[in-house]
Amino acid sequence: MGAKEGFIKYKRELPQSRKPEERVQDYNEIYQPFDGEKLNNQAARCMDCGIPFCHQGCPLGNVIPDFNDAVYRNEWEEAFHILKSTNNFPEFTGRICPAPCEASCVLGINKDPVTIELIEKHIAEQAYEKGYVKANPPKSRTGKKVAVIGSGPAGLAAADQLNQAGHEVTVFEKDAKVGGLLRYGIPDFKLEKWVIDRRTAIMEEEGVIFSTGTDVGFNIKAENILRNFDAVLLATGAQQPRELNIKGSDLNGVHFAMEFLGKQNQVIGGEIKENPISAKDKHVIVIGGGDTGSDCIGTSNRHGAKSITQLELLPKPPKQRTILNPWPEWPMTLKTSSSHEEGADRVFSILTKEFIGNEKGEVTGLTLVDIEWKEEGGRMQFEEVAGTERTLPCDLAFLAIGYTGPAKNGLLEAFGVETMENSLPKSKEYQSTNKKVFLSGDMRRGQSLVVWAISEGREAAVKIDEFLMGTSSLPKKDEGYYEVEEDMLSD
Repeated sequence: MGAKEGFIKYKRELPQSRKPEERVQDYNEIYQPFDGEKLNNQAARCMDCGIPFCHQGCPLGNVIPDFNDAVYRNEWEEAFHILKSTNNFPEFTGRICPAPCEASCVLGINKDPVTIELIEKHIAEQAYEKGYVKANPPKSRTGKKVAVIGSGPAGLAAADQLNQAGHEVTVFEKDAKVGGLLRYGIPDFKLEKWVIDRRTAIMEEEGVIFSTGTDVGFNIKAENILRNFDAVLLATGAQQPRELNIKGSDLNGVHFAMEFLGKQNQVIGGEIKENPISAKDKHVIVIGGGDTGSDCIGTSNRHGAKSITQLELLPKPPKQRTILNPWPEWPMTLKTSSSHEEGADRVFSILTKEFIGNEKGEVTGLTLVDIEWKEEGGRMQFEEVAGTERTLPCDLAFLAIGYTGPAKNGLLEAFGVETMENSLPKSKEYQSTNKKVFLSGDMRRGQSLVVWAISEGREAAVKIDEFLMGTSSLPKKDEGYYEVEEDMLSD
């Protein structure tokens, strides 16, 4: 490594964010620019650690010490080629990944870990700025046609890989624009959508065909897809939201989170004029303590909510690791997002009991009770705390408690794919029970991270390529990355 004592000399530093009172007035990304010298110093903190656990922490197997060293030496093109050899979309993951690589960073044993996600984002942005990202269509075509159903991160990654392998790839997307959850689930203050458009424009130049507004099973039949394509990849995500089965959950004003977030992104993208679900001047309750719940908080603040309360069934996590949660395990610590900083009451160890409504069928309150967690028989159980039941005012509630699997829209059945008892489709090495149909992303493995979806798309592409050609030259995660050679670099 270039700076052997960088981890001693420099402290972890992240970009400053715009003030909360300023940023809630718009939907732009919240972080200020981070200058070059500061970024080089952050890259210098990467240790010559011997065993880079960050490789294992990253679902994509990104070769993190190598691109950190290249950034430290200001070799941006080298850094970009190292990064893109394992990650199709570092401009996405550099903005929205929870960075399991940082949780695995050896420096995190007794110091703050390296700012890997920040460095990844800047490698991607420097690559676009300096012209290293350019269309690179395959030199020859195989004559094979592949249909990718779903244009989220898994579908896009698979399409990109399969196109580079020389196959003719058509991506079918039911919505008006490409991106799936990236576009219609993640707020613009975390990922502005020009970032997606910039990347998919390159993919189109390389030969990927995007068919938007095409709902497979409705606009076009599955049997037509199977007849006209040599292989099919289903990558439509885990769109079936988990329901909250309590009294009053069918009242007006109780919504699944994505009903709210998706419409807001359509407003920002110019697809619709206004969000039919408004949080303005309302008492908002968000049920669920994860990222989706946090996104509902940030969006409700931008609407001008009167109050926002986030409820979490589990106990409040500690601020630092405990002895029972050592490195390199994922840190089960309290996470405070930018949306939390903008204003919300967070309440832990809460059980929701009943939504209260008025004569118009509108939600007006939520009855809840405190709970206490105890270990019994090796499992954590909870019991209600007597005397703590109460009703909070609630004009609008968002359910952000996860997803159970693929949407129950008949798509799997139409393609002849069998499912398991948990509603996930059966698969072996990404291949479904219909040998011509493959699966990847949240649809195959259940609700997960964007970085896992990209990994799934890449690995599924290998299996599809092998199915079509008998063998595949596409890179596999366990084979490492392509070496950066002189002819890969610009003159």
